[in-house]
Amino acid sequence: MKTHPTDRREHEQLATDVLVVGGGAAGVAAAVTAARQGLAVTLVERYGFCGGGAVAGLSGTVCGLYAATDRVGAAPEQVVHGFADEFVKRLDAVGGLTAPVKYGKTFTRVHDPLKWRETADALLREAGVQVVFHAVAIGVLGDGGEAVEGVVLWTKQGRVTVRAAVTIDASGDADLVAMAGLPSFVGDHGRVQNPTMIFRLLGVDTAAFLAAYGHDTIMPPAVAQMIEAARATGRYDLPRSKIWLFTTPRPGELLCNCTRVVGRDGRELNPLFWRDFTEAEQEGRRQVRDYARFFRDHLVGCAASFVDDTGVQVGVRQTRQMEGVARLANADVVSGAKHPDGIARSPWPIELHAGEKPKVEWLLDDYYEVPYGCFVPVRGENLLAAGRCLSAEHEAVASARVTAQCFAYGHAIGHAAAIAVKDKIAPRNIAGRDLRIVLDRDGAGLDRSPS
Repeated sequence: MKTHPTDRREHEQLATDVLVVGGGAAGVAAAVTAARQGLAVTLVERYGFCGGGAVAGLSGTVCGLYAATDRVGAAPEQVVHGFADEFVKRLDAVGGLTAPVKYGKTFTRVHDPLKWRETADALLREAGVQVVFHAVAIGVLGDGGEAVEGVVLWTKQGRVTVRAAVTIDASGDADLVAMAGLPSFVGDHGRVQNPTMIFRLLGVDTAAFLAAYGHDTIMPPAVAQMIEAARATGRYDLPRSKIWLFTTPRPGELLCNCTRVVGRDGRELNPLFWRDFTEAEQEGRRQVRDYARFFRDHLVGCAASFVDDTGVQVGVRQTRQMEGVARLANADVVSGAKHPDGIARSPWPIELHAGEKPKVEWLLDDYYEVPYGCFVPVRGENLLAAGRCLSAEHEAVASARVTAQCFAYGHAIGHAAAIAVKDKIAPRNIAGRDLRIVLDRDGAGLDRSPS
């Protein structure tokens, strides 16, 4: 006897000018930017809040705003502006952001994830974006060719069909690209950087902690040596010794980026696969308890600390990426390459999280630019990408994926979508250098000196 899937609930139909799937930094920036151009915009997000890796994954920082340098005592030099700058100022105004804190050779800012959500809510509401929370795209709409005309969503109410003139894949995983059968690739010949379960630790005497270990959020070698010694006793499972600990806008709290989640078979787990994703969540939470116990037992200021929360999910660094008409190369990052059609800046280092000590390759006193073509699929119409699923080589995406850059990508792609709808042209026919002019008029500062 054959069985067939059945869903007899009512099937709702929606129409919009621009559809954005994914409510991370790139998705929020794209949706708000397009809506400000007078378009009808719908944003779809699988959780009940926006933030993506920054909030659900609890990455907790706005990385990528500032240039890196070896100059002793140098103040933070901001090189990324536009929507990233606006979001940071809004978040800062409600007490949801620290001042710049040292991160190796550069600076970052640590946010309150609850206030991140509320800031995104306010921006989307003010721009008039229609938001659909708790919804997942389960298929793309098409005409039998390679033109994307929207998506079909799963919601608790039932299926919802959303038709759109332009669709933006801000899923982080190039989900729509894959559903449409368009060219994509996964990591380094299928191997991706491992996910991390980030957590928050409360009850910390942060003054004593900073006095003992300094203000650089990358912990000093003495802490790595303590971790290695503790691991050797067999009393703790601490697979990563070089760790990041950040004070936050909340008193007595540390944001802890220290787990290294790999499979029981030693593989780097790939969250595209449900078995790997599930194993990563369970293993990540288990490691959190051991790191938190080690901190209580050994780190100054942490004797009375306790785990406040973990990420809603593991933080995902890399999965599937779109094959674009351009591809950001590793050499572009390390050389600080500039492009006439560059629509976003990045000064962030290449961070390769493999082994117990992540490797960082710095770009000093400079930045590189990401071309528009990295967000335009090599095939397929009416579709753009935004966020970490851009077309980029393995090492390059280890720099290009961070929050400030995702804000910048969304800002650019929101404008591109608006131009495509208003001028009735294919997104691939928009000249990146023209888009750059539009972005500069909207505060991106791509052709001005860093500040």
